[in-house]
Amino acid sequence: QVQLVESGGGLVQAGGSLRLSCAASGRTFSNYAMGWFRQAPGKEREFVAGISRSGSTTSYADSVKGRFTISRDNAKNTVYLQMNSLKPEDTAVYYCAARPSILSSGNFRNYDSWGQGTQVTVSS
Repeated sequence: QVQLVESGGGLVQAGGSLRLSCAASGRTFSNYAMGWFRQAPGKEREFVAGISRSGSTTSYADSVKGRFTISRDNAKNTVYLQMNSLKPEDTAVYYCAARPSILSSGNFRNYDSWGQGTQVTVSS
């Protein structure tokens, strides 16, 4: 497994932006596809965005398409989530996850490494 540490969460007004980072260590980062998930209180963990291990293929949940961008820097062992035009319904704990595969997955059960999460709160 790879160790993951998220950062960059916080409180922002609706319409604002945040950039989340997830730093990986312990294994060869470029061997892992990465995903961002989120979980709001009382709700199931949901897929937000994913990126292939090379960075060439990305995928997004419909709810964030056009507003969020996932990217990675394999030289820095870091994956990012740029979040623009934030809405109150984006409020959740955001987690990054890794899976030893070429492509990411929208199913959280397909990931074997998780970070501790970072809180994102969007006020109206």
